[in-house]
Amino acid sequence: MPKRFLALVGLLVTLAIVGGACAPAAPTPAPSPAPAAPSATTQTLTVYSGRSEALVKPIIDQFSKATGVKVNVRYAGTSEMAATILEEGKNSPADVFFAQDPGGIGAVVNMLAPLPESITSKVLPQFRPADSRWVGISGRARVLAYNTAKLQESDLPDDIWDLTDPKWKGRIGWAPTNASFQAMVTAMRKLWGEDKTRQWLAGIQANSAKVYSNNTAQVDAVSKGEIDVAMPNHYYLYSFLRDKGNSFPVRNYYVRGGGPGAVILVAGAGILETSQNKETAQKFLEFLLSPTGQQYFASQTFEYPVVPGIITHPLLKPLPEIKSPEISMADMADLKGTLSLLRESGIVP
Repeated sequence: MPKRFLALVGLLVTLAIVGGACAPAAPTPAPSPAPAAPSATTQTLTVYSGRSEALVKPIIDQFSKATGVKVNVRYAGTSEMAATILEEGKNSPADVFFAQDPGGIGAVVNMLAPLPESITSKVLPQFRPADSRWVGISGRARVLAYNTAKLQESDLPDDIWDLTDPKWKGRIGWAPTNASFQAMVTAMRKLWGEDKTRQWLAGIQANSAKVYSNNTAQVDAVSKGEIDVAMPNHYYLYSFLRDKGNSFPVRNYYVRGGGPGAVILVAGAGILETSQNKETAQKFLEFLLSPTGQQYFASQTFEYPVVPGIITHPLLKPLPEIKSPEISMADMADLKGTLSLLRESGIVP
């Protein structure tokens, strides 16, 4: 059997076990810009989205109304979409891959076309890779979500390494199959090295961390007192606050000491090299990075914009105040190594 085929099968299996992050509740669409006059020939665009329909459909619909472009979207987990693109190869009908995290998009990066500087230059340097084959669209901060009836910020550790202290035994939760958690572990491997990361994973296991399927379940468990602390992305809390009010007994804590527990993760998008609609695909990315697109993510989904000059939601901690570590987008793409370590540690199958 050809080695190339075996390698592809192995990569597809690797990607298939990765859990997709659960998206927040469906946002309220921002006001749409005035529709453009329809062209004589309707343009079409095919987007493979690893981000949930509830989260991104409103802004994709705004793009269609503003440009007259018909967008066909296929929704699934980022890892499933990456595996599909790899399987389809040069025959993929996708024009754009809209991924939840650098790990997923890194799996197909060699199939993406270099983006023009007119697109990449819009984005803050920390949110775009050096090879310009994809670009960040929105950012999410890793946090500790804690039960306000049991803890104050002063009770929480300066570094997530300290969660290995036996005093946290039975009090913490995690979601090891969640893509965002795995992206954090990828950052951890780059910042701490393999040995210390392996020790941290073992320490969390020794503290009998309760396993949840996604970030939403973790935050809900904190509110019910099942656990005192969870490890989600920042924006899940704000969906609960919107739905349940300020009495919801959970708040976010941004790790004081920085490190992997304070890393900023980015959702990103790239254009397939095989796309026959590259000009339209570029218009789509430009729209997502426009003030309209970026304000949607900032105001409606509680994410961080990746271009300067956008007003963030008043509940969000300003990015400059988060002690996020410096780590390249290329380093964040090594999902395969992270999965190997998690399997070796007996944390994922």
